[in-house]
Amino acid sequence: MSLEIKKVESRKDLKRFIEFPLSLYRGNPYWCPPLLMDEYNTLRRDKNAAFEYCEAEYWLAYREGELVGRVAGIINPKANQYWNEPLVRFGWIDFIDDAEVSGALIRTVEEWGRSKGLKGIHGPLGFADMDREGMLVEGFEELSGMAVIYNYPYYPEHMVRMGFQKAADWLQYEFIIPPDIPEKVDRMARLVLEKYQLRVLQVKKAKELKPWARKMFVTLNEAYQVLYGYASISEQQMDAYTEQYFGFIRPEFVSIIIDEQDKVVAFGVSMPSLTRALQKCRGKLFPFGFLRLLRAIRRNDIIDMYLVGVRPDYQGKGVLALIYHDLHKAYLEHGVRKAVTSPQLEENLKAVTIWKNYVGRQHIRRRCWVKHWE
Repeated sequence: MSLEIKKVESRKDLKRFIEFPLSLYRGNPYWCPPLLMDEYNTLRRDKNAAFEYCEAEYWLAYREGELVGRVAGIINPKANQYWNEPLVRFGWIDFIDDAEVSGALIRTVEEWGRSKGLKGIHGPLGFADMDREGMLVEGFEELSGMAVIYNYPYYPEHMVRMGFQKAADWLQYEFIIPPDIPEKVDRMARLVLEKYQLRVLQVKKAKELKPWARKMFVTLNEAYQVLYGYASISEQQMDAYTEQYFGFIRPEFVSIIIDEQDKVVAFGVSMPSLTRALQKCRGKLFPFGFLRLLRAIRRNDIIDMYLVGVRPDYQGKGVLALIYHDLHKAYLEHGVRKAVTSPQLEENLKAVTIWKNYVGRQHIRRRCWVKHWE
């Protein structure tokens, strides 16, 4: 049976590219569909500010007229220059359990990367760290989330067969919200507030957070610059993310720590889990998806922690305890019983040490794969 790799060239092709996982993961109880509107905003050149400096192509794999796989190829020159490693990225990769399909998809990205003078390939990665990244290698029977990748267990087996090696791993933790803030976290938070003259930003409405969004993203660029594959996001991207997410965020589940000059020292952004709602509406806002999502945002006892960052000059000084002290209070007030952390790089010990104060487990691992060529 012949296999055809077709470049995405039309809106119809892009729709098929975005919606392919809906059929591939149909009936899977652990997969969380992305919000399809967000996928369009990310992948369309006229919507995503990353295309000001990134290149990308998308491909679909067909066998006998049936769609059996997809992949995106991305070149982020800012990241390549910063890390001094000329690599093409692959992302949005999905395929049936067939070595011919996965091999053809990856070879297509490799050939495109070679034609651009690059020296290797790594992924799954997006345009920026705000995109989903990392292939699931542990935790296939754990409930996934809106902002992370889920894939079948056969995916990493295909990567190994194709000669890929581990470049980096991200870990996720799940912990039960205790009825009292851990004594060590409480003590550290109070000490940090007093020692560094910091304060916790107090807002009641989501729109009150918007003026602080740019400052938060500036801190994110500073905090994440040493993390694997990171490339700073532009001011245009900052504005786009603010409009995309800050309109429906619940401010009580966001913690922003500021100094005496009103600069953002650290932040923690979390949201009620949207997984079950997205599963029911299959990632679509209409006709009734937005109602399911609103209900999940308003009434939910599970939290997904999306972003946490501390400015480099305050790292290792206990500021993380201040963030989690603030969020913990909000979780208790709103009946949250369980929280799932954002993916943390395995070697980022500063970020994972805080979890020693809570009862929980490391339950998910995702991997960035890499392969170099001559």
